[in-house]
Amino acid sequence: MAHIIVVGNEKGGAGKSTVSMHVATALARMGHKVSALDLDLRQRTFGRYVENRTAFLKSAELTLPSPEVHDLPEIDPGTLQPGENIYDHRLSAAVASLEPDNDFILIDCPGSHTRLSQVAHSLADTLITPLNDSFVDFDLLARIDATGDKILGPSVYSEMVWNARQLRAQAGLQPIDWIVVRNRMGAQRMVNKEKMERAVRMLAKRIGFRIAPGFSERVVFRELFPRGLTLLDLKDIGVKQLNISNVAARQELRDLIKSLNLPGVTVEF
Repeated sequence: MAHIIVVGNEKGGAGKSTVSMHVATALARMGHKVSALDLDLRQRTFGRYVENRTAFLKSAELTLPSPEVHDLPEIDPGTLQPGENIYDHRLSAAVASLEPDNDFILIDCPGSHTRLSQVAHSLADTLITPLNDSFVDFDLLARIDATGDKILGPSVYSEMVWNARQLRAQAGLQPIDWIVVRNRMGAQRMVNKEKMERAVRMLAKRIGFRIAPGFSERVVFRELFPRGLTLLDLKDIGVKQLNISNVAARQELRDLIKSLNLPGVTVEF
């Protein structure tokens, strides 16, 4: 059965869709069959990213490995039992239809709390939570004191992940491998960066997640979206010499994929 990767948090602007697209495309380029679901039914950033890719590759007459994005199937409300939620059934039906024919199913969640996102987290074999290197984003995971040195307690998103873990345990499923990815980290050693690093490490031990390197702030990510491209596609579209920033970004992606420790994946780029 497919390994389910969920990319989620409850805050926009943390790089979820960028992480989703690069992880899904990297896996596809390594020969794995990857399908994806975008649960942000309103904004659909990840879905539009893949649509941009399809349109660009068609216009450029190129064929590159890509994830396949699927819509949630419609469910007849008349088939539901009293108290059953239609979104639960739509997501479950989508996953059930994709599991037999894929190595990985990647689910990109919206930057807010929704029923679909909550259910998706309970399905995750691997959960990736992108986090900007800021205490504003850290507040999503835990409350912290004014000094930034003492964790006061878990926040709403951590509690949702805890509930998802409990549901999986009750169903006899393997525990979620939760990975927090620190994005937009500054290159310089600053006081705030060092405090964030200490706080994230303290919280990782307390509530049980792993920490993985993410992406630095780079212009290239904003340039790639309109064409639906990733860092791994640059040479295929004629970029013969990568600049230092692009080479560093590819290394960040390589480090991220290695850190995820996904089953059957050997990093080959």
